[in-house]
Amino acid sequence: MTQTTTDRPAGRASGAVVPVLAFAGIVVAVMQTLLVPVIKDLPQLLDTAPSNATWVLTSTLLSGAVATPIMGRLGDLYGKRRMLILSLSVMVVGALVSALTSDLLLMITGRTLQGFAMGAIPLGIGLMRDMLPREKLGSAMALMSSSIGVGGGLALPAAALVAQHSDWHALFYGAAGLGALAIVLTLLVVPESPMRAEGSFDLPGALGLSAGLVLFLLPITKGSDWGWASGITLGLFAASAVVLVLWGVMELRVKAPLVDLRTTARPAVLFTNLASIMVGVSFYVVSLVLPQLLQLPTSTGYGLGQSMVVAGLLVAPLGLTMMFTAPVYARLSAKYGPKVTLILGLLIIAIGYGAGLGLMSAAWQSLVISVLLGAGIGLAYSSLPALIVGAVPASETGAANGLNTLMRSIGTSVSSAVIGMVLANTAHTVGGVEIPTMHGFRVSFLIATAAVAVGLVLALFLPGRRPSEKPQLRAGSEEDAALGRAEQVLRGFRGRVLAADGAPVARARVTLIDRRGRQAGATLSAEDGGYALTVPAQGSYVVAVRASGHEPLASSATHAGDDRPVDLDLSLPGETVSA
Repeated sequence: MTQTTTDRPAGRASGAVVPVLAFAGIVVAVMQTLLVPVIKDLPQLLDTAPSNATWVLTSTLLSGAVATPIMGRLGDLYGKRRMLILSLSVMVVGALVSALTSDLLLMITGRTLQGFAMGAIPLGIGLMRDMLPREKLGSAMALMSSSIGVGGGLALPAAALVAQHSDWHALFYGAAGLGALAIVLTLLVVPESPMRAEGSFDLPGALGLSAGLVLFLLPITKGSDWGWASGITLGLFAASAVVLVLWGVMELRVKAPLVDLRTTARPAVLFTNLASIMVGVSFYVVSLVLPQLLQLPTSTGYGLGQSMVVAGLLVAPLGLTMMFTAPVYARLSAKYGPKVTLILGLLIIAIGYGAGLGLMSAAWQSLVISVLLGAGIGLAYSSLPALIVGAVPASETGAANGLNTLMRSIGTSVSSAVIGMVLANTAHTVGGVEIPTMHGFRVSFLIATAAVAVGLVLALFLPGRRPSEKPQLRAGSEEDAALGRAEQVLRGFRGRVLAADGAPVARARVTLIDRRGRQAGATLSAEDGGYALTVPAQGSYVVAVRASGHEPLASSATHAGDDRPVDLDLSLPGETVSA
């Protein structure tokens, strides 16, 4: 699949782009844990049976899973900023629908629309790749990827405070306000990316994937209610397998598929996605266990007797630590690569859950567990988009990261179902009420540890850096940026982008396209017009340049594949001059 650009180049990305996109990701993630503090009260609040009330949560999960890869592909085709704003707008409408009703059907409709916004995460990552210089990309993508956990962690105490002291509908008014603010900030600060994928939207592929996902996730989320061995549960699993196999066969025959399965089958992409499922499982376990343990009365003998708000505050460091881990990840990844940081993150998660088995007797111990797990999950989450972006062309960034986000969602769904079943089967009844037991909490932590162990094995199969591959440096000054470019020119092209009068052209988009029409690299020229592009292998390439106020330029170039850079100055407009 090739990529092209729009006629209107993106505006210069300001320093506020990263925090605005991260804020949008946090707002979207809030939807996932918004109702956690009132889960047990939903049947009474909606005047319905508990089995029906669970659809308020299930609907958001299903719509988010369906929307994530679809919005990623639409962003690649028609503009990532445009689709980001559309996702946030649908979320705001859904929040307002839920805020104005206590009717079950309307509430489910509103929650379904809110889940639609999950596509904002991969869209934000795609925008960052298209606009940011290489030295800033690592930490920015880490923050965006971690926003899923940050939003979920911060939403718990805030939602608990609102639910405890106000009408629960205020939660949705607050979410709508945050969504509207994210839209305004995006319109004001974030420029549209000029990168586009060629082709058309694969509607049959979207419908097939949606059907397969719903058939798969529905029995996962409702299996404990229906019975895991019931006919409807097993039938839906079988139907999902058939639909997804047929969908895969169809996608392999489509010229412009919704998901490029051949790219997805690459070891770097495949093992990253499989590891993402395990990270999703481990993240959700702590969100399910710690709040319950903290709020159980001390009369149980193991409950910590904290209020809803205090429990939320003690779990909040999970999200805060994930947020502060982003710059740490950037330094570690620049030196050792995202594979190593993913393995390190998984090891810290394993230590956190292992320690948690013996740290459940005091409230402060929950704080320690939250910080440890937040650091590990933050490193792991931050590594995932970097591994994906490094393995796919820029024209497929949105769709590929959408699929990766979907894998994490599947992990959290599986975690919710399995841990819910474990806690229910190990609970004991007191006064007609089922109370989770300490045994159930510890089994849940062991399941999370096992998932992390599987993730570690999968991460070890990820391709590592080649011996000749130089680490990307994170620049903090002009000197560091120049050093970074010097390190990156080995086995590639370097030079300057110049105007017709010889003046340097800053922030020109320089794109390297291989013989198959796929993007092999991209960068922005520095203030002095300098650029550097690495090449994956020897051969012929096209170097394309686009800059505001200049005619675009495309020039053929050949690299021998050795470690010597090829000097190539690019003059806009005019002929390419080889130094």
